Parts: sequence; structure tokens; C-alpha cells
Amino acid sequence: MKGAVDVTASVLIAATAIATARAGAHYAHAMAEWKLKRSFGGFLVFVSILLLLKPSLPHIPEIDAGWPRITVLLLTGVFTGFLSGMMGVGGGAIMVPAIVLLAGFEQHLAQGISLLAMVPAGAVGAYAHWRLGNVRTNLLTGLIPGILMGTLLGGRMAHDLSEGTLRIVFVCVLIWTGVKYLRTMPPSQTAGT
Repeated sequence: MKGAVDVTASVLIAATAIATARAGAHYAHAMAEWKLKRSFGGFLVFVSILLLLKPSLPHIPEIDAGWPRITVLLLTGVFTGFLSGMMGVGGGAIMVPAIVLLAGFEQHLAQGISLLAMVPAGAVGAYAHWRLGNVRTNLLTGLIPGILMGTLLGGRMAHDLSEGTLRIVFVCVLIWTGVKYLRTMPPSQTAGT
């Protein structure tokens, strides 16, 4: 399972994700933070349920190659880029379910593709947020090394898990995050608490 990245798939997703990440950041800048969090939380819970039900869902024929797979990957990039720019997330929570459920990739490969594809798209989204004044640069010196170490260790640990176990762990993280965001209150309600 070493080298679980499909570079072509990553490039296809990244190409369209880059194009939409900036638009997502601008959209987020104009939207109330609590609404963003609740929307994202609901989305995470929804895709978590789909991933859990994957073995019992009607089988989607695997798309081996050609235009159908390219189209799924490009559309995944469009959607992922916009949502990651809007929500300020790396995109894995959006991209991995899409490429597992729609493009037929297995969980390990989907997570590798997601990590590689989001490097350029995440950079574009982060730059757009920085330009809008939404980035606290003083936090980056601690965050960046931690993210790099966590990504390396997490990637290595993922290869020790079976496909089903990795999916369950991924879903648990998504549900925990989704529920946390769904519980976000509007500022008027939190002020009185």
C-alpha cells in the first residue's frame, strides 16, 4: 500500500479546486460565521452516513478510466475547492467521500489523492483569506510544523489499518466535527448564555 496516491487524479482535482477556492473564500467572508459552521456540520454528518452505508448502498459501477472518471474528478475539484475555500478546511472531508463513492477509489488511495490535491488548492484559498484579513500569521510558526508532522504520522498510521477500519475512523472524526459545528449558536444566543 506504499505510494497510495494517484497523481493524475490529484492533478485533475487540484486544477478545478484552485479555480474555485478563491470564490469560496470570498463567499465565506460575506457570510455569518455561525451559519457557515452549521452548514458545514450538516454536510459532514450527511457524508459520514453515506460512507458508513457504503457497503450496503446500491453498487455504483467502478469508473476505471476515460471521460466519466475525469468528469467526476474535475467536478469533485470544483465542489471541493469552493467548499474548502468557504469553510477553511483542507477538503478531505469533502473530497474523500466523493472519490470513494462516485469514482470508486478505495479509502487509502482516496485519502492520499486528497492530501496531494489540496496542497495547491489550499494555498490559493489561504492566500485569498489572507488578502481578506482572515489569517492570523503569528499562529503559523506553530501550526505549519505540527501539520506537517501530523500528516506524515497520520499517513503512516493509515496504512496499518484495513480499508473498513480506516473508513470507520474517518467517519468518526467527521461525525464528531459535524456535531460540534451543528451546535454553533448565533451570536445573539451565545451572548445570553
